[in-house]
Amino acid sequence: MSKLNDSKLLHKIYGTTPGKGVQPKEAIAYAIAGFGQNFICTIVGSYLTVFLTDALLFGADGVQIGAISGSMAVAYLMLGTRVFDAFNDPIMGSIVDRTRTKWGKCRPYLRWMAIPIGIMTIALFLPVFNAEVLSTFVIIAVIYVIWSVVYTVADVPYWGLSTCMTNNTEVRGNLLTVTRLVCTVGAGIVTVFVPIITNAVTAKYKAADGTVIVGQEAANANTLKWTYFICAVVLVVVAMPMFFYGFKHTKERFTATEKPESLGHNLKLLFKNSQLLLIVLSGVLGGARMVYTYTGGLYFAKYILRNEGYYSLITLLVVPGGLVASLLVPWMSKKFTKKWSYIIVHLFGGVVMTIMYFVGYDATWKLVVCAIGLVLLGIPQGVNNIITYAMIGDTVDFLEWKTGERGEGICFAMQTLINKISMAVGAFIGVISFAAAGIDSATGAVESPTTLWNMLVLSGVISMFACAVPMFFYKITENKQREMVAEIEERKAADGQTAES
Repeated sequence: MSKLNDSKLLHKIYGTTPGKGVQPKEAIAYAIAGFGQNFICTIVGSYLTVFLTDALLFGADGVQIGAISGSMAVAYLMLGTRVFDAFNDPIMGSIVDRTRTKWGKCRPYLRWMAIPIGIMTIALFLPVFNAEVLSTFVIIAVIYVIWSVVYTVADVPYWGLSTCMTNNTEVRGNLLTVTRLVCTVGAGIVTVFVPIITNAVTAKYKAADGTVIVGQEAANANTLKWTYFICAVVLVVVAMPMFFYGFKHTKERFTATEKPESLGHNLKLLFKNSQLLLIVLSGVLGGARMVYTYTGGLYFAKYILRNEGYYSLITLLVVPGGLVASLLVPWMSKKFTKKWSYIIVHLFGGVVMTIMYFVGYDATWKLVVCAIGLVLLGIPQGVNNIITYAMIGDTVDFLEWKTGERGEGICFAMQTLINKISMAVGAFIGVISFAAAGIDSATGAVESPTTLWNMLVLSGVISMFACAVPMFFYKITENKQREMVAEIEERKAADGQTAES
């Protein structure tokens, strides 16, 4: 590891200084923990829904949970649990602020929560479950809620750890940029390979048209159960040491010792930050803009294209646009401002998805056009992922300018809240589209393929356009941000002069 600290290239990438402050091996350890964390997040976030509908057959015809169908019960479970999880973030942030240990306030959670997260992840995919009784659904729901809590207990302090490792803005920015890239790679590995594996192991149970061979329904579902279970176990076994590695090889240098503000106080600050609330509203309205990368995209690949391995291609097609976006953001922010860059790319995304909707999918040339559309949709997705963090940073300055308090923790907790609500909405729309299309997960039969397509694409169109609306009222331009910072510095200087006199 000492060779990593001596690497001039790594010091250049992270902007670190040899022998001073955070070093490359520590930054890499931080990224490795995130890599493992995204193994866990992705197997649950992307495939638990499909495990419930297709492996446990809650999506089969005739399955009821109380007064509603099994598929709709799954939809409500995904929505409710993930929204509940999202609103846990500010609460967990306040708990972290009050944590005092010999290891710091953030690092201990990587050590304490690794094993509970692993156990609960495996419990979610136990192959002993079935969709025959209400009690099974209740047990899974309870396990999922517990999983969401223990995952949040590790997730919030993990991202907060970066502010404790270094107070150098440039180094911290580079640290988070590289870590987000590594996390994306971790998530991408799971997203790409799991559907390829599940498609391969169940191919022998399927007819030429992609439906399950009569009499093989139970065997197909049972194979899926065990495949998802084995994938979960393997990912947990690989990921758990990464949590501990991140704990062991990182260091908290900047941990506040003063008494932290209460959750109630922080929430009052949140509601005073009108510009941040506009970003949150935009994020909520944009929850379905990426529905094609969630469960709905997998259902489309499996039941319409008849090869769930194509879901890997769907997610990979978005990558080039995202890479282009990372290059465009600095230029667009300077040319149009962050606000108008955000608005422009989402209006562009709405137009692209509208074209895809009218083109359709029932011919080879149409699928080619839609593939090009997915590449282009990577641009708003990539710009959103990058520029939202910067805009939230500007709202921290806005809050300080308005109230004299910065409130970084509660402000940045809104980013993870937005991300989790997007996952909730994406999963919910995916499952209700599954139900509306009349898909029988036991046989693979589909009553209305067009319904699935229409609901997935139209929800994306509406979401792309809707998320741009609140940003028309967003007032923080680059010039305004500089004016606010200058005024804040003048106030601090004046306070210092007063104190001296």
